[in-house]
Amino acid sequence: MSPETIGLLGMAILFVLLGLRVPVAFAMFGVGFVGNWYLSSPQAAMSQLASDAFSLASSAELVVVPLFILMGNVATETGMSRKLYDAAYATIGSIRGGLASATVVACGGFAALSGSSVASALTIGRVSLGEMDRFNYDNRLSTGVVAAGGTLGILIPPSTGFVIYALLTQESIGRLFLAGVLPGLLLLSMFIATIMIVTWFKPAYGPAGPGTSGSEKLRALGGATPILVVIFLTIGGIYGGIFSPVEAAAVGAGLVILFGAVSRQLSFEKLWKAAKDSVVTTATVMLILIAAYMIKTFLALSHIPQMLGVYLEGLAIPVLGVLAIMLAMYLILGLFLEGFAMMVLSMPIFFPVVQQLGIDPIWFGVLVVLTLEMGLISPPVGLNVFIVKSVAPQVPLARIFWGVVPFWIAMLITLIILVLFPQIALYLPNTMIG
Repeated sequence: MSPETIGLLGMAILFVLLGLRVPVAFAMFGVGFVGNWYLSSPQAAMSQLASDAFSLASSAELVVVPLFILMGNVATETGMSRKLYDAAYATIGSIRGGLASATVVACGGFAALSGSSVASALTIGRVSLGEMDRFNYDNRLSTGVVAAGGTLGILIPPSTGFVIYALLTQESIGRLFLAGVLPGLLLLSMFIATIMIVTWFKPAYGPAGPGTSGSEKLRALGGATPILVVIFLTIGGIYGGIFSPVEAAAVGAGLVILFGAVSRQLSFEKLWKAAKDSVVTTATVMLILIAAYMIKTFLALSHIPQMLGVYLEGLAIPVLGVLAIMLAMYLILGLFLEGFAMMVLSMPIFFPVVQQLGIDPIWFGVLVVLTLEMGLISPPVGLNVFIVKSVAPQVPLARIFWGVVPFWIAMLITLIILVLFPQIALYLPNTMIG
């Protein structure tokens, strides 16, 4: 068989394994290792396994993953996420749909600490769903806003999705982090606008919450000050050239631990739990990355990326047309595959095409991460929907999926805006210092 045939057969086997719920790291590693063994030699496959694992383990840039995950875990253990929600609640909770808007703001703020969509949906969902139930919010809106708001975790920096994209494409983590800031704020604003539109037509879906006095607002904002300081120093430090992404992650994690210790909200047991959870999550990311490097080499040996590039160039359509096709494929894959699995499977195929066509890789990274976000709330996989279901077991799954529909549409509109106006994503990275 030709290398191309073997490559297509390997990808078909991989999708079958993923359909059978084989863990993505093991499925990709098995197909990639056997494919490399067959297309090169057993010695080359074993050598690549050793070299890839060593390269990843010795990568200084990869340190940002455990540090930012630790930062989010400590913030959860010390109740900082609750204070963040309370501040948003006190500020805008008294308007129609205000508790839902406060949930989105809290998700965005927590995303800037954790870099995880699942963690954002789970943490803020535990805090906000009870409050929205107490004020008789329709559970389609309340659960939908938590599921959608949680997706901000992989767009607003620090984002684990951007780190993995950077490692797969050799792009700058710092530039990718900054590229996610304005699109993240745009999407957050679109979510709030969606809530306002829904509650305008259906006022009973999101009644106004209780009013708060000026002193209560100040007290709530004061409680959220540590989180705001950490966010400002980490993202602002990267933009100003004061910190590298790794240094910013270390500063952020250190400050969150310091604030927790000073406020006496962080015991040794809580710190140990946060650290242990961070190690488990980091190990999972590492396994996926090793498998991604293995499948990347297999695809290169099978010439599939080159075949796809030649085919797309032969279509004689504009660059934006090719980009639209790739993004549409991501949206379709998002119906069946988990987000990181999509990224590590597609990058070895799509990224060479992106380079051939002269598409800005930083801009493309933002578009890809946004489509991954859409997959997190798309049926039937919709990981964030199932996370919300675990927090609100009394709400039927179908109602949660119906609840995310307006927010999915808002994400699609945001994606179109970013395709038409790439400078929204590129302005900050193009003006960063250092």
